[in-house]
Amino acid sequence: MTSYKQIEVQFEEPNPQKWCVPLKEDVFVTFMNKGNSTTHKALCEGSLFSPLLFGKFFDPSDAFPLWEFDSDVLLSNARSSNQCTVDWSQTETDYLLRAEIPGVGKGSIRVCVEDGKVLVVSGQLKEAGTTDWRAGNWWEYGCVRRIELPENAEWRKTEAFLSGDHKFLEVKIPKTPPIPNDDVP
Repeated sequence: MTSYKQIEVQFEEPNPQKWCVPLKEDVFVTFMNKGNSTTHKALCEGSLFSPLLFGKFFDPSDAFPLWEFDSDVLLSNARSSNQCTVDWSQTETDYLLRAEIPGVGKGSIRVCVEDGKVLVVSGQLKEAGTTDWRAGNWWEYGCVRRIELPENAEWRKTEAFLSGDHKFLEVKIPKTPPIPNDDVP
């Protein structure tokens, strides 16, 4: 049985310097053709960070409304080829995200909520020097997945857990409880 340890979720205002350079499909293909094995693991098809996760190219730095889609439908191709390492669902009380984090080292996974609207999961794969690796060509140094939060998400109560071997991430976002309707007898 894998043990999980809670990691800090950071809350911050959006920074126009972060993720400002979009990852285009032709750039991704060129980059993957000359990338190393760590990069291939982190950005491989079926990974949370893969631009091809949803069956067609989608820049992972663009916020995606994940919980508006059924994971069984959106990930059917990746699951049929046993390449999928991501799942999301919701219960009456929570939104849940579970993902294998291949290739990302210990201590480099970061979970934050930007402006109460976007959940950002990122990981640094290699040292970027003195500059912030999330500006410029961020995919050369790390990986990201930005997810739009539903309107009823209690984003301030977001919790994230990383497995003891640092290979799996779980994120839990509570839903705002429904307001009781006093007019109903």
